[in-house]
Amino acid sequence: MRLEQQGNDILVFDVEDFSLPDILDCGQCFRWIALDEHTYEGVAFSKYLKIAKYPDNTIKFFDTSKDDFDNIWSKYFDFDRNYSNIKKVISSDPTLAKACEYAPGIRVLNQDGWETLCSFIISQNNNIKRIKGIISRLCENFGKKLPCGWYDFPSLEDLHGITEDDLAPLRAGFRAKYLVDAIHKLESGEVILDVLSELPLDEARKELMKIKGVGKKVADCSLLFGFGRVECFPVDVWIKRAMENLFPNGLPECAEPWAGIVQQYIFHYARTCPEAFSDTNISSLEKV
Repeated sequence: MRLEQQGNDILVFDVEDFSLPDILDCGQCFRWIALDEHTYEGVAFSKYLKIAKYPDNTIKFFDTSKDDFDNIWSKYFDFDRNYSNIKKVISSDPTLAKACEYAPGIRVLNQDGWETLCSFIISQNNNIKRIKGIISRLCENFGKKLPCGWYDFPSLEDLHGITEDDLAPLRAGFRAKYLVDAIHKLESGEVILDVLSELPLDEARKELMKIKGVGKKVADCSLLFGFGRVECFPVDVWIKRAMENLFPNGLPECAEPWAGIVQQYIFHYARTCPEAFSDTNISSLEKV
């Protein structure tokens, strides 16, 4: 990988294992919009970004300083992790090899923990289009407007004193009371986010599950996508079906060190590849 500043843009050359649709449309984040087949725009860590990935494996970060690339985007897009090596190791399992081959450009983002927790509270019993709509309204109603015209994700301070009635414009339904409970418990110190990256996994999960409406799946998604806990393996309906049908003996041992990353390969493969369950009882896997 080679980095070069060209005018106001950062170009990163020879980037493998990187697909913007696979990364940004896979259900791990909700504030990115596709502008065309190569280009996306969105906001993370209070910064707007327009980014493009071209067929020659060049990535362009538009209007981005070297400092912002080094301090925000390099970590956000997980550039320091060797995905080629991970895929090589886990592909010793034939099914995981097919999943990696199907979507080789998947990466797990390193997102803001507070935003990730709120996003997955909102995600419960929801679809991606509606999740994005609720989060967009949350930002527009309570976040700060950025120079680009987008809105920042509201901080805990921005949401101080918020009630369920205040959240009515979000049209979040039952999830509003869970967001209010999360705000109260973080403000009171009953739940502390700063320790979640370091606590033993079971303790980190229990810390988040003090919040009303946060069960194991929401906690694991928050830990994986917002706190760098790649050992987490969130289980939703698709993963449950995939494990029952493709991995009845459990996750292969070769995958355990990167369980959360492997979960993304399995999730995308199970949800979008028609051939994923060709050798299983397909009647039990009707798409939902």
